[in-house]
Amino acid sequence: MGASSFGEAEIPPLFEMGRLVATPAAIAFCEEHLVSMISLVRRHLRGDWGDMCESDKQLNADAVRTGESRIFSAYEFPQGKIWIITEWDRSVTTVLLPEEY
Repeated sequence: MGASSFGEAEIPPLFEMGRLVATPAAIAFCEEHLVSMISLVRRHLRGDWGDMCESDKQLNADAVRTGESRIFSAYEFPQGKIWIITEWDRSVTTVLLPEEY
């Protein structure tokens, strides 16, 4: 049963993600800690920027509206953080650990 089976409409993405890539360390983190990378990417694409301050969330909203800046999400877990960055031209979205930036 899909989400729509429970009365929840599928939320469309706010922007194009381009090519999706992930670093080996981000993949290992998600596998080791049972974090769904695809769920995080879906949150990112739908405007759930995760653990960001209000000014950074506003920068993301502006980037979605204008298409002129990168879009950045940060998700915190007890074991560490995952970052997701979509480039300004929407050519690529990268999943990585903060220390890899």
